[in-house]
Amino acid sequence: MTEPVFSAPAMTKVRPLRGANVIAVASGKGGVGKTWFSITLAHSLAKMGKNTLLFDGDLGLANVDIQLGFAPKHDLGQVMDGSVTLKRAAQRFPDGGFDIIAGRSGSGSLATLPSQQLSSLRNDLLELARSYDWVIMDMGAGVDRTVRTLCGPAGTTLVVTTDEPTSLTDAYAFIKLTHATNPQADLRVVVNAAQTLKEGERTYGTILKACQNFLKFTPPLAGIIRRDMKVRDAIRNQVPLLTRSPGSDAANDVSSLAKRLFSVPKE
Repeated sequence: MTEPVFSAPAMTKVRPLRGANVIAVASGKGGVGKTWFSITLAHSLAKMGKNTLLFDGDLGLANVDIQLGFAPKHDLGQVMDGSVTLKRAAQRFPDGGFDIIAGRSGSGSLATLPSQQLSSLRNDLLELARSYDWVIMDMGAGVDRTVRTLCGPAGTTLVVTTDEPTSLTDAYAFIKLTHATNPQADLRVVVNAAQTLKEGERTYGTILKACQNFLKFTPPLAGIIRRDMKVRDAIRNQVPLLTRSPGSDAANDVSSLAKRLFSVPKE
């Protein structure tokens, strides 16, 4: 077995301040259902009675608000230009019972923020996290500077992948670089759009074998989300899956994952 090949920027070993209640949802590549999963995870936690914030950290390609048909009064663009605070940018999504800090879809300027401003945003988010039980960060795909900076303080990072070879290779790349930067990082794998639970386990086994062979690291399986046409239907209609099809396979899988991982607050 040869190590998966990828290219990525060099990363400096750091041990950033960690937010135990901050959950980063990341992926090596786009198109794996990361944003939908982040929304449904936040909704699941809210239904469990947890005070939850969903932060759209996909700077420049934000689409949490689009998937939900939600028209926010404020977004990260206003935070970055100083017209509103991050706390004020957090707005309640009534249909889900959780708060959202929306990005600014199509704004490349947010993706090229100066390092100092990006670090300030990260620190402000960590401070705001004190007001919530859980903060879910929907990160951009890949391992660029914005993802590394915002993802660094997370207490747990969920790496979403599918069974597609490019998705697996890029998920491995994300795990390798993040683990190299912080060997203590809590990295867990989420297999999305699996045909069956058995197929999902097989997909996890593929990435697990690569991590064990080449990194001497065993990222645990956070959960398997089965492929479900109800997901596409919910996104098309801009309605949360747990509202439109609460009894669907994918809804049950995410809810079970949330209960298994986050029902007991981290120390």
